[in-house]
Amino acid sequence: MAGVDPTLPIVKNMLLLDSEGKRIAVKYYTPEWSTVAQQASFEKALWNKTSRTNARAEAEIIMFDNVVVVYKYIGDLMFYVTGSQDENELVLYTVLQAFYESVTILLRQQVEKKTVLENLDLVLLAIDEIVDGGIILETEPAVIASRVTMRGADGEAPAAPLTEQSFTKAFASAKEHLARSLLK
Repeated sequence: MAGVDPTLPIVKNMLLLDSEGKRIAVKYYTPEWSTVAQQASFEKALWNKTSRTNARAEAEIIMFDNVVVVYKYIGDLMFYVTGSQDENELVLYTVLQAFYESVTILLRQQVEKKTVLENLDLVLLAIDEIVDGGIILETEPAVIASRVTMRGADGEAPAAPLTEQSFTKAFASAKEHLARSLLK
């Protein structure tokens, strides 16, 4: 992340854990958790710290290990977004909201461990659409969900790419030309 504007909000990680604190889908963007063992240790400690709180109605914000953590429970899942201790909590909350609302849209309101595991590709793509390398790309849940499913914002599948349209037109024209030449 060298050369990144220091005023740009940076997300340290996005975590989706189950009700027992086990990893379902995670993305780490900063080097302080460079090994799987460090990540697992952080996830376990974070889950132990947050599992007894009631973050179901509203998201909670805490400081944990010099990291700002914004989290929320939905069903049997725990959604987390973290940033540095001087990161704006509202920005992290907006990322968290985009995370769980886009997953809710993608899973058609069936936000539970079983459904997430069956659609893990969609959840991971949603994470990638929201944050890339720690930089926030998108926070509008409907836009994220439509990008993941490759549909337009209006819910329609995208039109064929221009090259396919050109090929289709050329093919139709050639077919028509051949048909005319055969009928002569």
